[in-house]
Amino acid sequence: MNEQTLHLFQRTKRIRVAACIGMTAMCLAATAPMPSASAAEGSGGMKQSTLRDDAEALLKGNRTVLATVLAVTSDQIKVDVGEVQPRFLPLKQAQQKGFPKLSEGDDLIVVLNEQNLLVDYHPLDGESSAHTIIRGELTQNLPVGQETAVIKSGGKEQSFTIRSQARSKVAAIPRGATAVFLIDETNQIADVSLSRKQAAEHANAGMSPIKGAHRQVEGTVATPLKSNQITIHTREGGDKPFEVREILQSKMAGLRSGDAVVLLVDGDNKVIDVAIPPKGK
Repeated sequence: MNEQTLHLFQRTKRIRVAACIGMTAMCLAATAPMPSASAAEGSGGMKQSTLRDDAEALLKGNRTVLATVLAVTSDQIKVDVGEVQPRFLPLKQAQQKGFPKLSEGDDLIVVLNEQNLLVDYHPLDGESSAHTIIRGELTQNLPVGQETAVIKSGGKEQSFTIRSQARSKVAAIPRGATAVFLIDETNQIADVSLSRKQAAEHANAGMSPIKGAHRQVEGTVATPLKSNQITIHTREGGDKPFEVREILQSKMAGLRSGDAVVLLVDGDNKVIDVAIPPKGK
């Protein structure tokens, strides 16, 4: 196979795989496990087919992009997804899933939600993900930033860790409301939305859709972490203080003035996650 033919073959494979992965939402919705008849009847009398509709509602806002690894550090992956600025993915997620060692130049499939925030990622040539859809109710109201949630589904209660990017959305789900949870292959909540029926009831009551309150803030450290607060000199040129949630304080304690950071800030203006770009990158 000459070089030109090899290049064409690799490009065709890349497009074919990306197109297939782009239909992940449709495939997952079509194959989402159905609850038992007793469980369906015990959840407001909803029919089994409703789970597929709910899965489609949860996943319809997701989009899949092809990313290239630019650099890998001890705790994050810097990738190019075709945007003006690179993105930073948590390396821990790849380690938990047992992905092969990632290097500069590798390709990743990155899934983003309707708010352009990370849902999941996988190697381009890796095995398909093993996501599961669960429909149920939270057993308690959660504060933004809580790391675990207990879901009651089909008469049983299960505890799940919540990935950082999904914590504000999970916290926005009222106790007792029927919701649809996307569980990844490490048994962690990667995304959530209200069921279609519950969302319609919210809309009829004039309530806003359930959305995560996360936003990204990029800049450099103006004042390092002190008394749970850090001040960032933003790209827009102003200095902004943020309270850092307890779960992140140890990670951010080593930041110094001038260090570049990308903060994930929740609706209470508190830092829920952070990416620290490699110096000199």
